[in-house]
Amino acid sequence: MELRIFTEPQQGAGYDQLLAVARRAEETGFGAFFRSDHYLKMGSVSGDPGPTDAWTTLAGLARDTKTIRLGTLMTAATFRLPGPLAITVAQVDQMSGGRVELGIGTGWFAEEHTAYGIPFPPLGERFDRLEEQLAVITGLWETPAGSTFDFPGKYYPVSDSPALPKPVQQPRPPILLGGTGPKRTPRLAARYADEFNLPFAPVQDSAAQFQRVKDACAEVGRDPATMTWSNALVLCCGRDDAEVARRAAAIGREPDELRANGAAGTPAEVVDKLGRYAEIGSERVYLQVLDLTDLDHLELVAAEVMRQV
Repeated sequence: MELRIFTEPQQGAGYDQLLAVARRAEETGFGAFFRSDHYLKMGSVSGDPGPTDAWTTLAGLARDTKTIRLGTLMTAATFRLPGPLAITVAQVDQMSGGRVELGIGTGWFAEEHTAYGIPFPPLGERFDRLEEQLAVITGLWETPAGSTFDFPGKYYPVSDSPALPKPVQQPRPPILLGGTGPKRTPRLAARYADEFNLPFAPVQDSAAQFQRVKDACAEVGRDPATMTWSNALVLCCGRDDAEVARRAAAIGREPDELRANGAAGTPAEVVDKLGRYAEIGSERVYLQVLDLTDLDHLELVAAEVMRQV
């Protein structure tokens, strides 16, 4: 199982802090550094110094790291137009030498939209727009050099586009889709996703949603083995109960709750939890690191958990 680091900078983190985490993740052997794409903090934290833009951050990390893969869980389709997003991701892919992955979703956090003047359509329309965005982004990237791309969309019609620039990764960077929706989410994943991700879902619920996506793959004649299956879990690992309790307190959570719902406890407990996800076919886990000042946390997981999974 591949372990990746997943951060939530809207809760309070500047670029230098994110860079420190990304570099430590790279040095200790994690497969990727991912960040959320949000413009407003959640809960009782201050959120200081304020939000940072996901793709601006990844552009910087593309130049300030060397080997670690970089991506979003998940870019909100409501935040960006598909053509400019395709250009941005392709450019960051070039800047990184081909290390970028695009996680994208409908967007869900209404308050951040009203806080920054971003339209927030009803859920059905957001799914319609996401589907068109996926068609446009993949179409632009996969159009042969020297040809043009057209798309007769309702929301994002495209005409005579040169479909440039091209990403380094061909035919395109990996696309991640995810979520618990029972109908449209599996269908979109079967059509467009290279990886399907379930955030913060119990093992049984994950298995059920993985099966829905596999069924959707079968309906369109796709081999489910061509999909990567992953989960995201909050991380709280300690050498003993006292260290677990200290790390839980630092993020405002209770150890028992984290053990039940996250990748938490001693290294042996975390290995056991990850093993349960591996049994249902999960190949990657994004470990949500909420205390970005605690770089020793990454060192512990790399030394005591990674080698066992």
